[in-house]
Amino acid sequence: MASKIFIPDGYRSPLDVYETQRVIDFIKHTFQRELSVALNLKRVSAPLVVMSDLGFNDNLSGVERPVRFDVPAVGQDSEVVQSLAKWKRYALKKYDFSLHEGLLTDMNAIRRDEALDNLHSIYVDQWDWEMIIDGGDRNEAFLHETVERIVSAIARVGEELHWRFPKLTPKVERDIFFITSQELEDAYPDLTPEEREHELLKAHHTAFISQIGGALRSGKPHGSRSPDYDDWSLNGDLLFWDETLKCPIEISSMGIRVDGATLLRQLALANCEDRKKLYFHKLLLENRLPLTIGGGIGQSRLCMFLMGSCHIGEVQAAVWDRETEDAFEKRGIVLL
Repeated sequence: MASKIFIPDGYRSPLDVYETQRVIDFIKHTFQRELSVALNLKRVSAPLVVMSDLGFNDNLSGVERPVRFDVPAVGQDSEVVQSLAKWKRYALKKYDFSLHEGLLTDMNAIRRDEALDNLHSIYVDQWDWEMIIDGGDRNEAFLHETVERIVSAIARVGEELHWRFPKLTPKVERDIFFITSQELEDAYPDLTPEEREHELLKAHHTAFISQIGGALRSGKPHGSRSPDYDDWSLNGDLLFWDETLKCPIEISSMGIRVDGATLLRQLALANCEDRKKLYFHKLLLENRLPLTIGGGIGQSRLCMFLMGSCHIGEVQAAVWDRETEDAFEKRGIVLL
């Protein structure tokens, strides 16, 4: 999208503001139930803030600034989480989960440097999940099977949503097109990663692009990934074709997590070897954390995708620039 403000021709909000709230509640409760059954997950509580010096916060691509503040009563600085990728692995150990059991939690984050548009907000709300695996599960087949379970859960929610609210007709393609980021670059060598995703999803309405983080043969990665949670050879993004916006929408970033050897290799590639001194990284290198697979699934994004909304602000209360607010108000579209 050339402009950060995009309203499709003839678009009207599918529901009024009160119906929208009812549908959001229905989607969130239904999907949480379906995902818990699909992946054998138990619900836990998660932190909004973590201590700055433990290494639990997500560094994302390494340039985003976390919201940091001092806590006088504790005598240390804390940070609002940017994601829970590392905390979840620690929690599985702390709460004594068993093999092929996992946790599910609501993750609420602030990403202050996010560029705002139809799909991006500074407020991030996700279902974060993490499951204990063993060494034999650290392979592409297990990753793909997990993706298939997630897509099936989303499709079931879409079917229930249409039955409960007939005016909503979500289109969830169950057949997943699996492709590596290198295969995608080879198919569209002259396009940017975003343009490649657009062409791929226009042809295959549900796709999982794997192996994101490391440099491709072009010398550039498909996307940025922190080096200390996903194994870049066993991760990926789940995307759907959004019929309202006529573009891909990423619903989930997920992957099999690093073991000690992979952590050391990826820290070296990212010039982040100083992180080995942090508490989380020491636990991992000392084999005191379980092997896991995990990811995040965007709550607001899933809601807007299933409802056919054109802007994430229609399904979450956040902050927007005046130009965006005025443009949507003129079209009679309510941003919460």
